[in-house]
Amino acid sequence: RAGNFASTSLDAYIPALQLNLLSTVAMCQAAVPAMTERGWGRVIAITSASVRQPIPNLILSNTARAGVTAFLKTLSLEVAPRGVTVNSVQPGIHMTDRFRQLYGDDADSVPAVADNVPVRTVGRAEDFGQVVAFLCSSAARFVTGAALPVDGGASRGLQ
Repeated sequence: RAGNFASTSLDAYIPALQLNLLSTVAMCQAAVPAMTERGWGRVIAITSASVRQPIPNLILSNTARAGVTAFLKTLSLEVAPRGVTVNSVQPGIHMTDRFRQLYGDDADSVPAVADNVPVRTVGRAEDFGQVVAFLCSSAARFVTGAALPVDGGASRGLQ
């Protein structure tokens, strides 16, 4: 839920961490042992551009997703020698149902949104899906521990 430091109680962090961080840990605990036993596997977590550039008034999500990124990086170092890669993908603004609810059906008809993205458009599902598919492929065997923004260049930071 939305909120900042002043408006967010300590008790609000527990469900946010359960939903956004501990669910990823649980998924990895369920899937990764079989991958390491097999000697091959791919873990891809979809986080958020907020990992690089926190979104104002979303302190719970920003905090939990940064924790997911740290967890995945740590896990990637542990399982890489056993043929398992672990990466996260950080979507920016994409044409989703939520985007359509907020802005309408056509990204090009929303210049105020697209103008904030260096490629001057909003991402499509297939843009995002192709990146994830690559990370799941054998061709990405040497990519692990990465936190990859798929945001049309919107993240302004160096990392």
